Amino acid sequence: MRALLLFSAALAAQPHVAVVEKIAGKVGFYSPAGERTSEVKVGTYPHEIVRSLDGKSLYITDNGILWMQYAGKGGNTISIIDAATRTKSGVIDLGEYRRPHGMAIHPKTGLMVVTIENPDGLLLVDPKERKVVRKFDVKGKSPHMVLFNATGSKAYVSNTNSGAVAVIEIETGKTELIETGKYPQGGVLAPNGKTIYLTNAQSNKISLIDTAKDKVVGEIKTSTYPNRVAITPDGKTLVYSLGETGEGVGFADAKSKKELARIPLGGQPLSLTMSKDGKFAFSGVQAQGKIHVIDVAQRKIIRTITTPTDAGPDPALPLE
Repeated sequence: MRALLLFSAALAAQPHVAVVEKIAGKVGFYSPAGERTSEVKVGTYPHEIVRSLDGKSLYITDNGILWMQYAGKGGNTISIIDAATRTKSGVIDLGEYRRPHGMAIHPKTGLMVVTIENPDGLLLVDPKERKVVRKFDVKGKSPHMVLFNATGSKAYVSNTNSGAVAVIEIETGKTELIETGKYPQGGVLAPNGKTIYLTNAQSNKISLIDTAKDKVVGEIKTSTYPNRVAITPDGKTLVYSLGETGEGVGFADAKSKKELARIPLGGQPLSLTMSKDGKFAFSGVQAQGKIHVIDVAQRKIIRTITTPTDAGPDPALPLE
């Protein structure tokens, strides 16, 4: 009985998740027990998902191309899902700008920035008015992921095929480049706002970017192909997916800048997200059709969410 109660308590602590199902062109909603509770059809080959500043809406980039290295015109929309009713509530038409990918929500205004791969660039979007406000020059190739600094005055864009991060001043549009490593991918801002940790997949390292100086001030050597990264609320532990060889998920100490451990997932993860309390990480393995739920403190898989055949799960957004 005690074991059952402990199991129930642990399950209750886990959030529901919204999973971007890239191949199916859907967002699936799952309970902490891994049950699929509902689904919403979005655009072709959706890639990333974020939540609005007020938490009422989910935004999904309808990229239109399965893999970023594939050629093609791609899609030009961002789907909107009502977080409460879990229904599609609208679409943001990007017009001539196509293949939207990474997104970030401004911490004060709620405006959105989104990377585009055709043509290469970064867009400032008003999600309430559902319109493009401005296009920024990223001065590089294949802009992939993006995040804001703590104040929202700058956006940091990983130019994947240029080996650099574009630092863009939102007010002026001024762009500077920071060389980081080969194939920069996802990043995360430290809780104190002073450091961005950015994965460089083909350099097998995480670069530390000082947000005051906008320069690389250190690195963490990792196992093969780090592509997405999250950090615990205390700023002590980095958790990241290792995407090419199926090494799974890695853990590193932010203070010592050392990799601590890694756990295998039995496949190549494409995503890594974390619950707000830092207790759980979620990593999607598209080829397996699974989202692995990881206990961060124990460094082990505690649950696996199985998606429908040919769903192609990528990121899982905790709904908290």
